[in-house]
Amino acid sequence: MKSIVSTENTVNKKMTVLLIDDQEIVAEAISRMVMDEPDIVFHYCAESTEALKKADEVHPTVILQDLVMPGIDGLMLVRYFRANPSTSQVPMIVLSAKEDPKIKAEAFAFGANDYIVKLPDKIELLARLRYHSNNYIRLLERDEAYERLEESRNTLNAELAEAAQYVRSLLPEPLDDSVKTSWKFLPSIGLGGDAFGYYWLDDDHFVMYLLDVCGHGVGAALLSISIMNVLQYQSLATIDFQDPVAVLRSLNDTFQMEKHNNMFFSIWYGIYCKSKREIVYASGGHPPAILFTRDEKLELKTPGLVIGGMPGSEYQSSTCAIAPNSVLYIFSDGIYEIFKRNGKGLLHLQEFVDILQDAESQGESLDYILSKVRGLNNEENFIDDVSLIKLVFQ
Repeated sequence: MKSIVSTENTVNKKMTVLLIDDQEIVAEAISRMVMDEPDIVFHYCAESTEALKKADEVHPTVILQDLVMPGIDGLMLVRYFRANPSTSQVPMIVLSAKEDPKIKAEAFAFGANDYIVKLPDKIELLARLRYHSNNYIRLLERDEAYERLEESRNTLNAELAEAAQYVRSLLPEPLDDSVKTSWKFLPSIGLGGDAFGYYWLDDDHFVMYLLDVCGHGVGAALLSISIMNVLQYQSLATIDFQDPVAVLRSLNDTFQMEKHNNMFFSIWYGIYCKSKREIVYASGGHPPAILFTRDEKLELKTPGLVIGGMPGSEYQSSTCAIAPNSVLYIFSDGIYEIFKRNGKGLLHLQEFVDILQDAESQGESLDYILSKVRGLNNEENFIDDVSLIKLVFQ
């Protein structure tokens, strides 16, 4: 919402009264009533045809306006003020020589806020001026707060978009050799902490991993990038990156949550040995990877707490044979932890695995899988990051 009068800061803004009346004696009388009030700034305009221009100059917080003036009819002037963007919400008190219910009703219908028979008692006038003016100043302050909030939100969204783009730029290119890879990465509006990677450690060993930092925002994204760089550049000292248990233990020691803004992460980490045609893998608090062979479907998961949650946590590895043309899916929980349409509750992991199996049986792509999940999602967008990797072992 835009500020309705000006962009000036309303903090400590004084009450500004604009009187529009062709009778100078009225102006003098009202001026005397307010002249000793330190919180009131008084302005006067005798020409109705100059009223809008004067209002744009002085930015009144309340307008006192006579209903009977030469040049422009008083009720018509009320309509002009209400049609003018800079005065459309400024409180208007109309002044009349007599109490006339019909004229009063018309004035209110045209947008006046109050009606006073002139000349009013000083105490009554000051009370009405302060009441309407203070309400208007509160309105300006609210609108300024909304504008600042919107600016902050836009800045944050820009930072999140930039962070998401940076995370995406670090993700690996698809491969098409003895291991064929493809993936989808959909950062949430709030940007979660998903990151993943894969690379040949040597001619025979292929590393693959996916991690999910708790929480949302730039902080989660930065931590995920740090972890990804550690894994990508093998910067854990003295650690054998062919040993998933050693990798997870070292990550747990390095990224304890009390040293990283109370953030922890889940991870699935595996090593494919091409000569043995097997995967050695370990996980910490992460959804299972799903392996499809010609004859069976396997969930690849080992016991283990999230990384950074507790010092000295132990992890286990497991080994799985990989037949030719086996397909492995690694994913974050954001792809299935969604509320289904029509109040049918959360999508369960097994329901998502069924979607994967359906895609495999029909030879469908990752786009098909995402389309099926989106069709079930009660929200227009995913509330968490979505990461999905497909690896085909030739």
